[in-house]
Amino acid sequence: MAEPGKKTKDYSEEAKAAISVAWDEGKGAGNWKGAAEKLMSLEKQTRNASDAPSTTLLVQAIINIAYESKDYSFVLECLTALSKKHGQFKTSVTAMIDLVMEWLPAIKEKQGVKTWLEWIGALRNVTEGKIFLETPRARVTLALALYHEELAKKPEKDSPKPAESLQTASDLLQELQVETYSSMELKEKIEILLEQMRLLMLVAKLKDEQAAAAGGLADGEADWVKMRIGSKKVNEGFINKPENKDLKLKFHQLMVEHSLRHSSYLEVAKSFYKIWEMPSVQEDQEGAARLALEHIVYYLILAPHDNEQSDMINRLYIDPALSKPRREAHYNLVKRFVTKELMRWTGIQEYFGPILTQSDVFSGPTGEKRYKDLHTRVTEHNIRVIAEYYSRISLQRLTELLMLDKDKTEEVLSRLVVSGMVWARIDRPAGIVNFRQKRGAEDVMNDWSSDMNKMLGLVEKAWMAMNAEAAARSVGSKS
Repeated sequence: MAEPGKKTKDYSEEAKAAISVAWDEGKGAGNWKGAAEKLMSLEKQTRNASDAPSTTLLVQAIINIAYESKDYSFVLECLTALSKKHGQFKTSVTAMIDLVMEWLPAIKEKQGVKTWLEWIGALRNVTEGKIFLETPRARVTLALALYHEELAKKPEKDSPKPAESLQTASDLLQELQVETYSSMELKEKIEILLEQMRLLMLVAKLKDEQAAAAGGLADGEADWVKMRIGSKKVNEGFINKPENKDLKLKFHQLMVEHSLRHSSYLEVAKSFYKIWEMPSVQEDQEGAARLALEHIVYYLILAPHDNEQSDMINRLYIDPALSKPRREAHYNLVKRFVTKELMRWTGIQEYFGPILTQSDVFSGPTGEKRYKDLHTRVTEHNIRVIAEYYSRISLQRLTELLMLDKDKTEEVLSRLVVSGMVWARIDRPAGIVNFRQKRGAEDVMNDWSSDMNKMLGLVEKAWMAMNAEAAARSVGSKS
């Protein structure tokens, strides 16, 4: 491809006249191919003369005439031949590509999928390796990928297996590095990135299901990782704008799926929180907003305790939206986890069990696992509370408070110690659990020194106040 050089001759009038004659010949004698070939000879002259406008006008006319001939393979022949001409202008090729792409929907509808696929293939061949055609290539590739996805849903007689079609769709989109395309608008980039993520998710789920059916480990991990990498390319500042609410919703729904796959409950809660904050969701208080808020509550209490989870659940607890009518149960559930009091698992089951089992979070194939995770979070909460109020406790009493057997108690406690949530040491021979770390002499002396400094500071303040009072009284008595 070449940029226009210095024009040596203006062919604009000759080009217009030749195009008019070519149309008359095609309509009159029906000799569309002959008319197109005559214009090609003039196109060579305009191209050699660096007359880019006339060349563009001629190539568009040639493609239009070829299309009017109803010989759709001839259209592709003209497109391929003209795009490969030595010194062909980028503007001319771009104009041809745009013209042919406009006809794609009509070709698919009237001529069938087979002809449409031939056109898609020709467009991909012409645009391959050309930076100035990266946007049209991305659009054509997206259309082809969506076709293969549809083929996976509704296989035809001679089509590949659904898994192969879905993999083909994903592979086609993954070859597009749209984040580097300078000619593509940011919104279109994000739309394609989201489609890449969505297809990767579908492929990963399918591989996981196949691996589970075969009794092996999850096989879609590589695609889940690619999906996570793709999410980093999405400009969240852009999708947070009100006019891009659909992109934001789709992005966070995809991130929910990714986080659920890895049981990253806090990330799920954060995604639902961003969905819940959307003005369009807030407008539907009894529908989408209520559902999103419930999912925030459920996944927050399922998330392991850390600073971020603690901060988020405490902010949610004081949010007025949670204390509205018909949300008392969820408010009370959050209250149990932010209050430093022991929870009885039997009480949680009795009061909140019916509500939890109605939610999609605690039902379905993964519902039982999440219910067990909730039991674990209740136990971890109770251990943190006990560590606050006890410096040491017998292992027997600890198991009674936690309503667990000895082995399970040690397992949960050990996990919390390893994660750094609590400090504890188990004296098995004595059957004692210590929650307070032994302090060295240096630490004790440092605390004593700090306390003494505080006490002396208070004494000094009191002495100064007494002197001031005495001085005020002596002045008063003299007067």
